[in-house]
Amino acid sequence: MRNRTLHQLLRAFTEDAGLQLAAETARGAEIPFEVVEEPGARSALYCYKPLTGNFIRSRMGILDRLPTYLPAARAIAALDAIDAYLRKRGEPRIPPDERERADAVLRSFLSAVYAESSEFGFQQERFSAAYTELEGALYEGRQVAYVIAPLLGLGLESDDVPLGEGLSLVRGETLDDAPPEAVWSTPGEVEHGTVLAVVTLESDKLAGPPLSAARARFRRLLSALRLFDEGSYALGPVAWARLDGGPWQVAPLGSGGRALGRQTLPRDQEDELRAFCSLIARRTPRAGEVAWALSRFELARERVAPLEALTDDLLALRALLEPEGPESGRLAQRLAVICALPAERAALAERVARATTLERTVIAGLAHNDAGADALAAELAGHLRALLRDVLCGHLDSDVRSLADELLVEAAADVAAA
Repeated sequence: MRNRTLHQLLRAFTEDAGLQLAAETARGAEIPFEVVEEPGARSALYCYKPLTGNFIRSRMGILDRLPTYLPAARAIAALDAIDAYLRKRGEPRIPPDERERADAVLRSFLSAVYAESSEFGFQQERFSAAYTELEGALYEGRQVAYVIAPLLGLGLESDDVPLGEGLSLVRGETLDDAPPEAVWSTPGEVEHGTVLAVVTLESDKLAGPPLSAARARFRRLLSALRLFDEGSYALGPVAWARLDGGPWQVAPLGSGGRALGRQTLPRDQEDELRAFCSLIARRTPRAGEVAWALSRFELARERVAPLEALTDDLLALRALLEPEGPESGRLAQRLAVICALPAERAALAERVARATTLERTVIAGLAHNDAGADALAAELAGHLRALLRDVLCGHLDSDVRSLADELLVEAAADVAAA
């Protein structure tokens, strides 16, 4: 198997399609047959051959509404050489449209899996043979690079969660021939097999070394996870890379942060995470206040001490809400008016002011970690996460400072009117 993500997506679609096709036949849909003449010892013999491919073609309008269709079609459309597969399968016409080509590949693939069969139960042998044929056409003369990295702080209910564009999350113990030290030797993850972030790259498409491209994918994934929920996630210190079926080579990743606890991703949130990662990758700015604040938010998550993270989070909040500088004293009110209900704004503003006082003691080297200070640092990190998430998702304008001032004016008018 050279593309694990594609394999998982196609398997899920094939299983769902088989169930749908079986339901169609159970409701009375008939599979067409043709009569085939076979030579016998004394006379010709005739048998009925099911035209399964024709039946699947007639049902594609139903199959393309399955929830597993679109992820599989997108994965297919992102690949080169699908024309070669369609020609190998004897397709008389290669559609010019990308979506139509992906549809043709999925239809042809299903026809290969269920060839000459009148039943649609999933059979591993048939699927494996069809998938081997597909990969043979897609990757003929090409090399595929794989890079895996431990993702700390995350657990999965599913064995594999494809995220698109060759990136997936995999329970390490289910990944065939993964290095044992990648799965079982990561500090803090010895009771469970470590979840691995897996990147599959076609080497002929890369402008540089596969590890460099994989590092960028891992960092974007880590950023999305940290914005997705309040879990504490980090990358392991090293990754493993290999080309096709070659040996695994160890490569340093650098600092990946700290992970506290383990947050399990439920199956019913996998689609939400997949969509969120795609959205964040598209909307993350390269420059400007939001980009700088996101970078500072990331740096705070790398800190070991919560009070050190507090200083980074306050700097990020000032970039978004207090461009005049801390001397203006506007951060507390602006953050409170955006992040708290009217009845709770004064209390939140007071806690933000307390955090800025605590920041000065941290800078002076006089602060000491305690439960109250750690809780305050965690609260500010949560507000910063919510702001960044809402801006990147488009729920808030990137000029959150102006928005905060407008809300403060409205709040003052409401008080005056009362």
